Amino acid sequence: QVQLVESGGGSVQAGGSLRLSCAASGYFYKYRYSMGWFRQTPGKEREGVASIDGYGGTSYADSVKGRFTISQDDGKNTLYLQMMSLQPEDTAVYYCARSRATWVGPTRSPADFGYWGQGTQVTVSS
Repeated sequence: QVQLVESGGGSVQAGGSLRLSCAASGYFYKYRYSMGWFRQTPGKEREGVASIDGYGGTSYADSVKGRFTISQDDGKNTLYLQMMSLQPEDTAVYYCARSRATWVGPTRSPADFGYWGQGTQVTVSS
């Protein structure tokens, strides 16, 4: 079955950097699926932070453009989110996800994703 396992979260001071990783397994033809990073804080809806499709097309939330970079390794077995210039408002649980369908493009809508990791906490202090 599809498994997504995040790692790399932690606590940093404002202005610092972190890199999240997500190991994907349990399915074939990974290039056909879009992958995304989402984040959620208590009482708020899950927000699409960044996504990448099989062609390498990307999409970012306005709040992270120029600071976050989503990427995959050549085999598309690992998804990354490089986060720089972190701010306290970036504090959240971050989830990686795989799209339900193939060839959906770099969508950031949570409804388009059917498989989720367990989440990793990112805490940014001022």
